[in-house]
Amino acid sequence: MYSIVVEHIYLLVIVTLISVLQNAFFALKVEKEGNCQNIRTSAFERVCCANRNCMDAYPTFLAVMWCAGLCLNQAPAAFAGIIYLVVRQKYFVGYMGQTSQSTPGYMFGKRILFFLLMMCIVGIFNYLLVHYYGSDYKEYVETITSAASALLLIP
Repeated sequence: MYSIVVEHIYLLVIVTLISVLQNAFFALKVEKEGNCQNIRTSAFERVCCANRNCMDAYPTFLAVMWCAGLCLNQAPAAFAGIIYLVVRQKYFVGYMGQTSQSTPGYMFGKRILFFLLMMCIVGIFNYLLVHYYGSDYKEYVETITSAASALLLIP
């Protein structure tokens, strides 16, 4: 029983743990920048703002990734999660330079969150079809979702 449950969520767990490590990295950057100078510099303000922005979107990311993985398919959800973490890293690093450098990462991150949200909606809709009409389109939807997740790589 335990192995069956883990089999359906292990990719989501791995992405979640990687995201926790990324959050620790961001926190260390804020701490390092804060310890370098006694006064608040513009670099410190930028790294704090980048960290705050990433943390503001973090619960949304976790919620839609887990819901997409549980309601539909964990593989494309975890793949989108990894891409989101890469984009979030790009956003964070870009924000430490100039805020305009972070815009592509921000926009790409929104697209990934939208993809995960659509996966959630489709998974719930398919569940309702199965429950009320006995029609199961999960295999078709999983195939389409797996193929569509590759499109996330297009900038």
